[in-house]
Amino acid sequence: MRLAARPVGEVKPEDWEHCSEPLTEPGPGRFAGRTRVISLDPAMRGWLDDRPSYLPPVGIGEVMRAGSVIEVTASNHPDFQPGDHVVGTFGVQEHVVSDGRGALKIDTSLAPPSTYLGALGMPGMTAYFGLLDVGALQDGETVVVSGAAGAVGTIAGQIAKAKGCRVVGIAGGPEKCAMLTDELGFDAAIDYRAEDVRKALREHAPDGIDVYFDNVGGDILDAALTRLAMHARVVVCGAISQYNNATPVKGPSNYLSLLVRRARMEGFVVFDYAKRYAEAAQEISAWIGAGRIQVKEHVVRGTVDDFPATLQMLFRGENVGKLVLELA
Repeated sequence: MRLAARPVGEVKPEDWEHCSEPLTEPGPGRFAGRTRVISLDPAMRGWLDDRPSYLPPVGIGEVMRAGSVIEVTASNHPDFQPGDHVVGTFGVQEHVVSDGRGALKIDTSLAPPSTYLGALGMPGMTAYFGLLDVGALQDGETVVVSGAAGAVGTIAGQIAKAKGCRVVGIAGGPEKCAMLTDELGFDAAIDYRAEDVRKALREHAPDGIDVYFDNVGGDILDAALTRLAMHARVVVCGAISQYNNATPVKGPSNYLSLLVRRARMEGFVVFDYAKRYAEAAQEISAWIGAGRIQVKEHVVRGTVDDFPATLQMLFRGENVGKLVLELA
């Protein structure tokens, strides 16, 4: 799946081109594999815009960037053998030839391939370092997570619970909110589609928000800023409500709450913590094994042709937990 045109606003089917090419054999120091699972992430929308960011944009005519798990089918690389499962940024394509840079072998007997793209992949790393390092979380604090039913939000909220905090999730729809409280152990959930978010935050965080983990931006960020506790930390992880905007991103109008409450708001990119991924994966794995973190995954089964429609599920709020495309 190649990028055919820069999208304006919502990504459209004509922004993509599905191409076929002859398969190539791996040369010296390379291996070939078949893609099993492709990760779909909100950050993908930002990669399509030709503007400065933490990664260069996907070029017109280039294979769409994506994390994926492949199964090695042939190898001339000493570290990878046929039958190995490997996670890496291999892109939206059915077959891969790689030199192994940035690739990591995984053990699918310990967790399914999709989990290495979710709780044990970038979303899990993002939740872990965003909450514990950027958010400087302390036991017993009040944590609010927006986009709480998504890949990062579900893990962030559960890590906060594992650390002994009160956790309030913000999500869209009664089913997602019920899942947060009934299955994942959140103390409360706010349905932003049906409730007044500011009023609900006053009810569920009466003493203020110590850590606000923001995946949404826009009006919900503004509402959270009005409820900050003294010395609160606002973790800017993403702003999915703004990604499809054809107009400039809406900034927070209530930012002076940071001054009044002596709070800070800080953004981060998870790649900065790459040297510590093993540390995070070990602790998250232990929490999963102990039943303190439930893994929520939304698996769409299909082909590469289904990538554009599956990507749009993220921006329509149709996924619960980590969204992946499993190739038939």
